[in-house]
Amino acid sequence: MTTPVNRLRPRRSCLAVPGSNPRFLEKAQGLAADQVFLDLEDACAPLAKPEARHTIVKFLNEGDWTGKTRVVRVNDWTTHWTYRDVITVVEGAGQNLDCIMLPKVQDAAQVRALDMLLTQIETTMGFEVGRIGIEAQIENAKGLVNVDEIAAASPRLETIIFGPADFMASINMKSLVVGEQPPGYPADAYHYILMRILMAARTHNLQAIDGPYLQIKNVDGFRAVAERAAALGFDGKWVLHPGQVEAANEVFSPSQEDYDHAELILDAYEYFTSEAGGKKGSAMLGDEMIDEASRKMALVIAGKGRAAGMERTSKFEPPAA
Repeated sequence: MTTPVNRLRPRRSCLAVPGSNPRFLEKAQGLAADQVFLDLEDACAPLAKPEARHTIVKFLNEGDWTGKTRVVRVNDWTTHWTYRDVITVVEGAGQNLDCIMLPKVQDAAQVRALDMLLTQIETTMGFEVGRIGIEAQIENAKGLVNVDEIAAASPRLETIIFGPADFMASINMKSLVVGEQPPGYPADAYHYILMRILMAARTHNLQAIDGPYLQIKNVDGFRAVAERAAALGFDGKWVLHPGQVEAANEVFSPSQEDYDHAELILDAYEYFTSEAGGKKGSAMLGDEMIDEASRKMALVIAGKGRAAGMERTSKFEPPAA
């Protein structure tokens, strides 16, 4: 019997690491990022890509990635590198790999093609079929227009990711600072894009991840942009520098007060709907009325807190008879 795959892994911080840089690959293992993705795409020069595949295989197999989701970003399907990226990495290190990230996804067929190739490799190598997940990166207008079909394309899908730099270029957005607002627009120029990705992700029970903030020394700027995505409901954000990891983990985790409150709601609702609690559909928790909708909201916050390794500081006590 196969073990179910956890498609909703913690991804508060998703650290990008060039696959061609052994020093960075070594350092990344000791950082507190929830996810590390070893990059064969933009972070690798064209001449370095073939050797980087083998470097990544070596580090996946020999490195200590304990507690981290291990991902490799391959090149997109419009290039001639993609199939060899997937075959070399998955055949060489498939047992020590959690997901393949596919950049510049424009339609569902591209996701299905990757799914099919992964299935063939897993079958050939004797790996568990379907265990390796897919992360789809939306980086241009066509990808956003097709995001609903993309999100439904494969049971391997785990995340939909916003790629701001290429996206800004694809729509001729008037800005050279990735992640910052373009001059002359008085509102949030990214709101529609982020919400569109979020709705598609949530419709299919996927995670939504915000893309990078390129001013790596401006941690306050990173935090502000991350808080925008977290407020909407995104699960995490890319980090490009060790200095951004702590901020991402903090922003995408609930506060201790919110986490405790969510756990109390879950315990209280379980009690009040039970025989001992009177089989109530709604009840009072202090001055607050809770019901099934409250439970669903609390599950989200509690789930984020548990994923972040938070511990409760309060306990529910049933009311005295």
